[in-house]
Amino acid sequence: METSADRIEWLTVPSPLPSGPLAVGVTGLGVAAVHFVAGDVLPGAPRCADPHRAATVTEAFAAYFAGRSRSWSLPLDWRLAGGDGHRAVLQTLYRTVAYGETVTYGRLAERSGAFPDLAGSPGLAARAVGQMMGNNPLPVVVPCHRVVAADGLGGFGGGRIGLDVKRWLLTLEGWLAPTLDWDGPG
Repeated sequence: METSADRIEWLTVPSPLPSGPLAVGVTGLGVAAVHFVAGDVLPGAPRCADPHRAATVTEAFAAYFAGRSRSWSLPLDWRLAGGDGHRAVLQTLYRTVAYGETVTYGRLAERSGAFPDLAGSPGLAARAVGQMMGNNPLPVVVPCHRVVAADGLGGFGGGRIGLDVKRWLLTLEGWLAPTLDWDGPG
């Protein structure tokens, strides 16, 4: 039997990101999912019926995108974060990599302790972290954009638009210098 804590309801959150608005899934436990969408929420998906919850989530994203908030106070529902190893990596990222900071894929693998069997293969652990970042159910909030390659920016899901989103977020946070065409807060 599905309870209100289990049911994911969706709302559309405006965003200045190159990908457009976000679809944010919430449960009775907290934010469970964030999707980059080129339009409205997922067709046929249940809408968030709680105006207070919708306003709280929308205001938190608006404050972050405007540069007024450097941390998230929204409760998170980690149930979609995969198995224990994936969840450990994402929670380590969430707890230890602050606004404006970055970490390499390999260093995050080490920090998380999720890869004891790959201790002698740091490249494999780094690749595993890269795959986990690509399957992060809570991007932006659990800041996979802050995970970079040892030799540069690294990747971000969604192809070219995904890399533009990563650059936008890292510019907002001051890790990258703004370019002349950057349209973020001043």
